[in-house]
Amino acid sequence: MTSGSKHIIRTTVNGEQREDLIPANMLLLDYLREVLQLTGSKSGCDGGECGACTVLVNDQPRLACSDLAVRLDGKRVETIESLAENGRLSRLQKMFHQKLGTQCGFCTPGMIMASEALLRTDPQPSDAAIRKALEGNLCRCTGYVKIIESVRAACDDNAEAVT
Repeated sequence: MTSGSKHIIRTTVNGEQREDLIPANMLLLDYLREVLQLTGSKSGCDGGECGACTVLVNDQPRLACSDLAVRLDGKRVETIESLAENGRLSRLQKMFHQKLGTQCGFCTPGMIMASEALLRTDPQPSDAAIRKALEGNLCRCTGYVKIIESVRAACDDNAEAVT
């Protein structure tokens, strides 16, 4: 397969079935941002080291900057844009806002998607489990305390929701 070849991929992105002809060497991040205009996932390092580009592929966190889009064929992809419903933030997004887990916001989509993957498998994770789930996501603004508090608050049934 040469870098000039193209492939058709059939995938579901944020609940929408897609069929696109893309270059064989196109990164998932470029597919999402350039082809689909989903710009929530960020390019922070271009090397799979910061986690700002984290998306969910079949419910598992994946780094979009280091994964080829052709590998999505037949898979389900979710980006940060998928979490809000009817224009309203998800509970996890609300808690990141309310508990100040966003800081500058650049790493936030990746942090939220990694946290979402964790909460789908463990709705009441320990702080250690939260730290483990976020270990591939770097934040240059904070010491992670507010981020962990945000995830913890999303688990708390008594947490005050932001409208």
